[in-house]
Amino acid sequence: MARWEILCFALCSYLRVAWAATLGVVYTEGGFVEGESKRLGLFGDYIDIFRGIPFAAPPRRLEDPQPHPGWQGTLKAKEYQKRCLQPTLAQTAVRGSEDCLYLNIWIPQGRKQVSTNLPVMIWIYGGAFLFGGGQGANFLDNYLYDGEEIAVRGNVIVVNFNYRLGPLGFLSTGDANLPGNYGLKDQHMAIAWVKRNIRAFGGDPDNITIFGESAGAVSVSLQMLSPKNAGLFKRAISQSGVALCSWAIQKDPLSWAKKIGEKVGCRTDNTTALANCLRVSDPQALTSAYTLQLVNLPVPVVDTLALTPVVDGDFLPDMPQNLFANAADIDYLAGVNNMDGHFFAGIDMPAVNRPLVRITADEVYNLVRGLTADRGERGAAETYNLYTQTWGDKPDQEVMKKTVVALATDYIFLIPTQWTLNMHVQHARTGKTYSYLFSQPSRMPVYPGWVGADHTDDLQYVFGKPFSTPLGYWPKYRRLSRAMIAYWTNFARTGDPNTGYSEVPVNWPAYTTDGGYYLEINSDLNKNSVKQNLRSQYVTYWNTVYQNLPVVANASQTLELLWS
Repeated sequence: MARWEILCFALCSYLRVAWAATLGVVYTEGGFVEGESKRLGLFGDYIDIFRGIPFAAPPRRLEDPQPHPGWQGTLKAKEYQKRCLQPTLAQTAVRGSEDCLYLNIWIPQGRKQVSTNLPVMIWIYGGAFLFGGGQGANFLDNYLYDGEEIAVRGNVIVVNFNYRLGPLGFLSTGDANLPGNYGLKDQHMAIAWVKRNIRAFGGDPDNITIFGESAGAVSVSLQMLSPKNAGLFKRAISQSGVALCSWAIQKDPLSWAKKIGEKVGCRTDNTTALANCLRVSDPQALTSAYTLQLVNLPVPVVDTLALTPVVDGDFLPDMPQNLFANAADIDYLAGVNNMDGHFFAGIDMPAVNRPLVRITADEVYNLVRGLTADRGERGAAETYNLYTQTWGDKPDQEVMKKTVVALATDYIFLIPTQWTLNMHVQHARTGKTYSYLFSQPSRMPVYPGWVGADHTDDLQYVFGKPFSTPLGYWPKYRRLSRAMIAYWTNFARTGDPNTGYSEVPVNWPAYTTDGGYYLEINSDLNKNSVKQNLRSQYVTYWNTVYQNLPVVANASQTLELLWS
């Protein structure tokens, strides 16, 4: 063989090895897509990133999503697409687009060959069903839900996507004219697209895990319970939210549809006319017709979350508590942050975060009364007595403020999560169940020193921010992030958080109604982190004693308070 032929052969062989570490152009059901190949360090592995792949057609207003018709040529999937139409955080303007149903994919690769048959993790973002986007909040191009750290450290494929929010995602007349749940159906379309197409990206379509936080965690729970998702995914993780949360299901959607209809000039005396009018209304006007009231509230802030999923008789054929048989073969991991309710308590009672401002027992009682309005004065009195039983005659202000946070945490997140875990165990056939409590203290410098893990505090560790932005974190935070990524991705791989690609610091036993095991997750994980019967006295109270009290109020009465 001539010298030049040998050199050519060697060069071609090298190029084949080099190019084998990236997918290049991928063929999907809609056409060819080309992403970005990124090398991790000078001699590291690669990761392929595809941004902005459409998983459905641009949606028609207040209608179910439809399959994408496809495209000609090769789609350059290198940029995030716009979020779905939503208010700005200040709620003074609207941003985003109606054309928003796109997803993003991260695929870890080796140096010599592309990955195959990897587990797949699909993220569903939170934001009260009003705010958010697949890639998450952005600071200097550092996106909160960037999937790179999870993908590389756990050797899994990570997918995130957009879904419709607010009125455009969840308005409903409560009948066939405007059934609602458009945002949930977008999520379903994204999951189904991944199921059909992920093998071309190196993923295992038979090993898909959905995971999410807050409204995204409620969405995960509802997707588990919907019969429309049979066989689409194998496992699920809910962080701070479940389908049994008081705010997860809107029980009086027509009242809200009428109020929003009035704001945009629609007739409200007939649901057919109302639905037709809403569908041709200006999308920005519709989006801004509902705002989340955050000051001078007549009711606790959690009761103002009005544009949420509904029981539509189809996607959700019944109330969530009656649908757990649909999740019998899905492995489930769920938990809360130990002060998840702090953010909400701070809105309802701003003095909680003001060290020099005192709160009174009457103010605490009024908050209890607001949260327990459906059970009247008896419910308020019994609940208040339970939470203040250790106060004594002259309770310290810190004790009182911690009580307010505990009350909000229990009512909004912890109690419904424990109920959900028990329901999952009771209906399980092959599905396994795991419970956790995240307790790493908040890093927010403006909070009082006693504040534990607030709502969303877990996200930075799950998405590996201590690694991607190392200057902002101490080594203990990287230790915590490494452990959470290991548990989450092991669970996605095997259904057991202890077993898989990554080592974990301590064995996490499965949750059972008898043992009640859970893992307390913080930067000091050890054998003492495995505990039992999380806040059992309060769980028993809310799920038995309180549930058996007579109902004296309903959602319509709350609505009148809000809009009067």
